[in-house]
Amino acid sequence: MRDSKLIDMQSLRVFLTTSQDCNMSKAAARLGVSQSAVSQTIRALEEDFGAPLINRGARPFTLTPAGLTLRNRGAILLDEVLNLRGTVVDASQGIMPDLKVGLVDSFAATCGTRLVQSLLGKVSQLSIRTGRTPDLSQALVRRELDIVVSTDLLEDMESIVCHQLMTERFLMIQPKQHAMQVRTFADLTRLAHSLPLVRFNQQSHLGSQIDRFLRQHHLQLPRKLEVDTADTLTSMVAGGIGWAMTTPLCLLQGARFSKQIKIVNIEGMSSARSLYLLARKGEYSQLVQETILSAKLILETSVLSELRATHPYLDQLIEIDK
Repeated sequence: MRDSKLIDMQSLRVFLTTSQDCNMSKAAARLGVSQSAVSQTIRALEEDFGAPLINRGARPFTLTPAGLTLRNRGAILLDEVLNLRGTVVDASQGIMPDLKVGLVDSFAATCGTRLVQSLLGKVSQLSIRTGRTPDLSQALVRRELDIVVSTDLLEDMESIVCHQLMTERFLMIQPKQHAMQVRTFADLTRLAHSLPLVRFNQQSHLGSQIDRFLRQHHLQLPRKLEVDTADTLTSMVAGGIGWAMTTPLCLLQGARFSKQIKIVNIEGMSSARSLYLLARKGEYSQLVQETILSAKLILETSVLSELRATHPYLDQLIEIDK
């Protein structure tokens, strides 16, 4: 078991200052202490770690592997400690020091820039991570992220609060040059025999939802081609490779290919997916509410108009929660 004894921050500061020039006299002058105090502090650190930190036989002395590790990692730690007081004071005054946000790819590509613009004035530091729903959800649970927009409710996690942002219905896309007209599930079955399905991969939450939808309609199709992003999926269909099931936001993510595809809303198709904003219960509540309002406003004012410009009825397939 590793020794759990805490490192004294002042001793760490002395060592880091000394390691800048590998000279105890210069370090003592910078710190306003005696050279012997610097030497004693470094020897005390070496005793604590049970390993030499400097090679005293060299002139000027050099750092041992242990000393190099302490310098590299200790500098990061000391910087965080020195900034801690200011960030705590900021937080007490309603200024959050930093925020880590995770956005599912389709939301990041269509709404991410505007959401970032709305958040920048409310935080000291903003970190954005994009990716698949399962990865983002796990990062939230591990406290690597503070707020996540994804398609997973995490309903079995009592420590997570969930706010629904919107619901969007599935739709079908096929190559524009493909002559077959698809209006019903029977047509879709016939299409599946002449043109392969381009799928989202099994690691995708949306891919799992679409697979479940197809099974419900007795479409057991071979896994011939899988992709991991919405714009790749749309580009494959635009290139005539196959057809696909997708959603309006995912289609908007690959909007540059929209002129090469046909968009079909199959009669009687009501299956949909929802997007949620997730956060830990009791943390940053005010900022969470402001982020929810910003996300819904972006969807209402920007995304719906972009969908209408892509195809006349795409905006009708989205319902934004009030």
